[in-house]
Amino acid sequence: MAKSSSLNVRVVEGRALPAKDVSGSSDPYCIVKVDDEVVARTATIWRSLSPFWGEEYTVHLPLDFHHLAFYVLDEDTVGHDDIIGKISLSREAITADPRGIDSWINLSHVDPDAEVQGEICLAVQMLEDVRGRCLRCHVLQARDLAPRDISGTSDPFARVFWGSQSLETSTIKKTRFPHWDEVLELREMPGPPSPLRVELWDWDMVGKNDFLGMVEFPPQVLQQNPPNGWFHLLPFPRAEEDSGGSLGALRLKVRLTEDRVLPSQYYQPLRELLMESVLGPAEEDAASPLAVLEELTSGDCRQELATKLVKLFLGQGLAGPFLDYLTRREVARTTDPNTLFRSNSLASKSMEQFLKLVGMPYLHEVLRPVINRVFEEKKYMELDPCKMDLGRTRRISFKGAPSEEHVREASLGLLTGYLGPILDTIVGSVGRCPPAIRLAFKQLRQCVEERFPQAEHKDVKNLAISGFLFLRFFAPAILTPKLFDLRDQHADPQTRRSLLLLAKAVQSIGNLGQQLGQGKELWMAPLHPFLLQSISRVRDFLDQLVDVDGKEEPGGPGRALVPPSVTVREGYLLKRKEEPAGLATRFAFKKRYFRLSGEMLSYSRSPECQTRSSMPVSHIRAVERVDEGAFQLPHVMQVVTQDGAGALHTTYLQCKNVNELNQWLSALRKASAPNPDKLAAWHPGAFRSAHWTCCLQAERSAAGCSRTHSAVTLGDWSDPLDPDAETQMVYRQLLLGRDRLRMKFLEDSTLDTTPEADTEKGSSATEAACPAALAHQREAAARLLEVLADLDQAHEEFQPQEQRKVAPGPLRP
Repeated sequence: MAKSSSLNVRVVEGRALPAKDVSGSSDPYCIVKVDDEVVARTATIWRSLSPFWGEEYTVHLPLDFHHLAFYVLDEDTVGHDDIIGKISLSREAITADPRGIDSWINLSHVDPDAEVQGEICLAVQMLEDVRGRCLRCHVLQARDLAPRDISGTSDPFARVFWGSQSLETSTIKKTRFPHWDEVLELREMPGPPSPLRVELWDWDMVGKNDFLGMVEFPPQVLQQNPPNGWFHLLPFPRAEEDSGGSLGALRLKVRLTEDRVLPSQYYQPLRELLMESVLGPAEEDAASPLAVLEELTSGDCRQELATKLVKLFLGQGLAGPFLDYLTRREVARTTDPNTLFRSNSLASKSMEQFLKLVGMPYLHEVLRPVINRVFEEKKYMELDPCKMDLGRTRRISFKGAPSEEHVREASLGLLTGYLGPILDTIVGSVGRCPPAIRLAFKQLRQCVEERFPQAEHKDVKNLAISGFLFLRFFAPAILTPKLFDLRDQHADPQTRRSLLLLAKAVQSIGNLGQQLGQGKELWMAPLHPFLLQSISRVRDFLDQLVDVDGKEEPGGPGRALVPPSVTVREGYLLKRKEEPAGLATRFAFKKRYFRLSGEMLSYSRSPECQTRSSMPVSHIRAVERVDEGAFQLPHVMQVVTQDGAGALHTTYLQCKNVNELNQWLSALRKASAPNPDKLAAWHPGAFRSAHWTCCLQAERSAAGCSRTHSAVTLGDWSDPLDPDAETQMVYRQLLLGRDRLRMKFLEDSTLDTTPEADTEKGSSATEAACPAALAHQREAAARLLEVLADLDQAHEEFQPQEQRKVAPGPLRP
């Protein structure tokens, strides 16, 4: 049995931030930390006290996650960035409401004594002899302590308090991973039982020592279950200071999802029910268990459910039948073809998520070249007279103030210069579009054509496909490239406006020109001739796209979400030379172009270079951050591999920024997730000058001093398939609607199922209006409830096993 934990974080916006610059404004950005590890950094919003970020992250977490923190800083070109404030959320605060947190939260001051991190390893014994009771505290080691010195390290020592007595360990210089292995004995003094408190401090030659954290154990724990293992360091207890809004506030959306994932065999009955739904006769669509699930799903969680169902059916080799099933239901209940797939139904969301999961490499191939051009060239484009900045154009051209007509003509030329290559690439990409997408569109077109065969609806079959491909896939990716992994950073305001104009044009092409000249955006008219000329090419492209042979076999072999040979991440990184002798650090790192697939991590001097070095992904045993102090460089990671002889080798790579670092860490950890013999601990430093820079151990083969973080990854389209976790989420969704399920289908004895009553209901009747269909639905509901009861019992049986688990003991890598 395993447990999964994921944190969905959305940093929406800020308000009333204080001005940190002499201009009376600030340049704010936000850093997101999970247990003191940076997992994300938002874009900097220049010259704003009310920034809007709108950035969303999903972080897969280890089970011992403690707290989440948001730091708002003001970016400075010269010197260190200014800290504006922070928000700290404990695990308990996040889980207090099952819906999570969605509110404005005031920023608070950053107190250095509260900025603690890391863990300490202790072994405590309570002894008695002729002189009375004695407490023996074995202080073994600590890890991941906060850096308090300018060198990025600390000089830690431990101070143990019991009653009125205290003792100290020795001080270990210049490390965040001290090894003491010292035993301190304290005698019990007269008086009531006292707690044990262990404090860690950073020794300073000048000035006062800096606090690093503490742990405390009440007398009952010391007597009944003396501490033995690793313990999370905490700040001194103090009342939370409320700044009263003087530092501003952030609007945050945070939700923690935790699930106990049972062994696979417990989910098989529920999976079989869902598979039967898509493999059964079409006339039973309305009475299937999947139809019952669809009726119970609210709009808030429909997207998450759609993602899990698509991944579940992909893993079973049934994505095509699943989408065909939802399409049939959606088309059957649609009377106006103009509204087909325009709502956020389960069918629409599932097709949308299917395109993202299967088609992301295809999207990158089609759009990345032009998107990169837009970001790099930073051309000013505007067609809306109300938004034209003629003064800006004059400053750029130095030729005097142009007229609106000149700006419009120049913008039109730039827009068509970008749209032309986009359209050429799309219509020429039939052979590169994943076969699974082409088959899904072929089934979709056939279903729509059968439902609306009239001549006046001849374009509906094409609009159904282009609505998904252009309106829900290409256009959103153009509008927000970062969310589709096309760029590492959000666009600046000028580039964002250019992308908006391009996205609007692509939407018009996807609508096949049906809404041109309508609505409020008549200023788009200069672009209409180009758009109208493009529509015939798009129609031909759609015809070719669905002209595909083959059919997905029901129940055929499941497919990997990302084929092993497909590149999931690529780009330039700085690679440290193997054992650079006598080289200064800055010369030891050389620029190389890296490509990561499910099979191989390879690199060369440039993307075009044919001479490549590589390491099999199956050899990776750990992927971890490296302390800045190891090379005096930021954003360095290490890839630890094992050769055939069992020897470990470490490759050090430097990224451009913290976001790129997190993305590479996440991609490498996901790719190597199935590998056996993963390391439980490793060194966050480097072995230099005959010792590890982190823990100061002199042996290269010394056991790792810090835990590895293989479970911490960013959620995105490349997440591996996990049928058990996906079925668990479906089970959780059914639990939320179980009472409604009973009331709707099993307990409503007053429901009139006579034909007369059915006639009276008219168009508002459900798909299950006839008695036979209602009986089928009741049968499906009863089977679902039976499966839910079995899963409930299984979870209850496994719960005591978890409660019997004790805290982890000392580190044993």
